[in-house]
Amino acid sequence: MSDLPPPPAGENPPPPPPVAAPVGGATYGFGPRGVVPPSTSSVYYSVGLTILLMIVTLGIWGFFWTWHTSEDLKKYNGDGLGGGIALVIYIFVSPVLMFTMPNEIKNMYERDGRPSPVTAIWGLWFLLPLIGNIVWYVKVQNSLNEFWTSKGAQRV
Repeated sequence: MSDLPPPPAGENPPPPPPVAAPVGGATYGFGPRGVVPPSTSSVYYSVGLTILLMIVTLGIWGFFWTWHTSEDLKKYNGDGLGGGIALVIYIFVSPVLMFTMPNEIKNMYERDGRPSPVTAIWGLWFLLPLIGNIVWYVKVQNSLNEFWTSKGAQRV
């Protein structure tokens, strides 16, 4: 029972304070869906720096970028591949990720009520050796950076 006195006759009790529900009501991992992950790789790494790291590390940076970006997308969206599955796909059939990652970004934009700058069809860039990968990556990373910064994440 409550220790509060009953409301005076003829008056309704005040409504309870509103509770902020997470977007979509789902949670994943450490926090509510729709919250910018605190470790968003999409914001901390510029396009040029990541391309440089891919060259200097002979492609090893791609493993980290794939895991981190996919994990951030899953934490934000509440669904998707996540880091582990994305990494396995990247190792064995990397062209598949060129379709799934833009699709997850598209879903993220649509849930936010905005048109997406990328769709799954962007995966067809894998058909052009080297230049296709660069075009795909630049567009995908810029889409992620724009989305995360629109949610208040800091671009460095």
